[in-house]
Amino acid sequence: MIVAAGAWYLLDPGFKADQPPPGSPSTLPQDAFERRVRDYLVANPEVIVEAMQNLERKQREVEQTEAQAALATHRDELLNSPESPVGGNPQGDVTLVEFFDYNCSYCRQVAPAMMAAEADDPQLRIVYKEFPILGPNSVFAAKAALAAREQNLYPEFHKAMMQVSGAADEGRVMEVAGQIGLDVERLRTDMADPAVDAEIVRNLALAQVLRINGTPGFVIGEEILRGATDLQTMQTLIARARKSGDR
Repeated sequence: MIVAAGAWYLLDPGFKADQPPPGSPSTLPQDAFERRVRDYLVANPEVIVEAMQNLERKQREVEQTEAQAALATHRDELLNSPESPVGGNPQGDVTLVEFFDYNCSYCRQVAPAMMAAEADDPQLRIVYKEFPILGPNSVFAAKAALAAREQNLYPEFHKAMMQVSGAADEGRVMEVAGQIGLDVERLRTDMADPAVDAEIVRNLALAQVLRINGTPGFVIGEEILRGATDLQTMQTLIARARKSGDR
């Protein structure tokens, strides 16, 4: 903060106006300089707010630039990992990637928009990235979902889980599994496959480099969307990606 304030000391005309002509911050003793900075900040507290806002803005810009670079570097992993379940039209011309957690209330809220986007667009491809960040129950649910692929019931299980109310704990997960026709004992066995854990680890790492720190998170074309959204926004981004040729 002293550094930021020092910059204001040097650059703010109002701050420099009351300085004696021969003096400048660079020639003041350190303790005298710090006293003058403190006095200025006490008299002008809005400087601190503005400095912090500028710092946060610059940090966001840096993070966004890094995330876009990571998106280009990891695009194949993001779109074409053989371990990530695919829904919609597997041969579609635009891909919507979702990072989600079955215990995330915002993910559940956006699920109807996801299903509507899929139903309304026969050329939409969806890649599901299990991203269990809300505790052990979420990890258990993600493992069950990935294991459901072995019985060709991932989409059914996923959509049923997104309609669960309350905690998606072990009991509820297995109840849903039975309701949609999964062999629960086989499911438990398949959940122990090391490939299931490996997929979750990859997704966590991929989300980190894309600066997706919460759920849900979406990637559509060149756009990274963090947080819940609505159907209209999804469709706008899908149309933009389709127009630019970003599969």
